Amino acid sequence: MDNQLASNEIQHLVKRIALVTLAISLFSLLAISGLRQFQVVDPYIKTVLARNGDRIQGQAIFQMNCAVCHVQHFDTQIGPSLYGVSQRKSEISLIKQVISGKTPPMPQFQPNPQEMADLLSYLQQI
Repeated sequence: MDNQLASNEIQHLVKRIALVTLAISLFSLLAISGLRQFQVVDPYIKTVLARNGDRIQGQAIFQMNCAVCHVQHFDTQIGPSLYGVSQRKSEISLIKQVISGKTPPMPQFQPNPQEMADLLSYLQQI
């Protein structure tokens, strides 16, 4: 009887370990993917994230639309430095920041989805 009780306890313990392992694996997978698929409801953002960005195009878009405020000119800089911004903000946050117009004096700017994907690609490298 004691052997059967011990066997049942071991089986129960193995099942619990398997469940915990599965939960940790799932959490890690979601953390790695940035929970992207669970956060995105906006169709524009979904479209942007579904595209591969071109860093060269993104740099050109940045130079035309962003560099005036986000690159230091002599002793002045209007907007914050975007160096390492992709380490501080998620892709979704960056998209929302760019298109919202809620951060004066930054104007509202909504590039087409490919241009936004290109800009994100560039921002990831600076």
